[in-house]
Amino acid sequence: MSDEQPDSGEDPFAASDSIVVAADPETVFAFLDDPANHAAITPGLTDVRDVEPLDNGGKRLAYTYRMPGIGMDGEIVQTVHEPPGRHVFELRGRLTGTIDLRLAPVDGGTELTYAATYGLPENALTRVGAPVIRRFNERQLRAALENVAARFDGA
Repeated sequence: MSDEQPDSGEDPFAASDSIVVAADPETVFAFLDDPANHAAITPGLTDVRDVEPLDNGGKRLAYTYRMPGIGMDGEIVQTVHEPPGRHVFELRGRLTGTIDLRLAPVDGGTELTYAATYGLPENALTRVGAPVIRRFNERQLRAALENVAARFDGA
């Protein structure tokens, strides 16, 4: 397994960012290991349901995600579950892609890196265009990181 992070480059469907969270990697990993917490920190993720444990320690679940003008139901399968350093999720359904969360100890807590690549339905791309989707993805990803960090501020 490669430790290389996806390069978002100029792909409008890819984004990557990181933040320092004021907690140790084990605590942040455990927080991110609870699907209900993803619904609490991820803008647009309005429902997480039908959570099933997987043999790799991860989970499979159904979700509903809303973005401007589009509501999508799908499935998330956790393909990598490596405490306390990494979660990788595969998105299936109308919204496809991968989310790679990496955690590394740093002074002051944990550096959390969120890298994602998405595939959107063709009509969504046609309607809003690649530059709008790229900015939207970057804002959503940054907001999720800031929401995780906020959970541990002052802890």
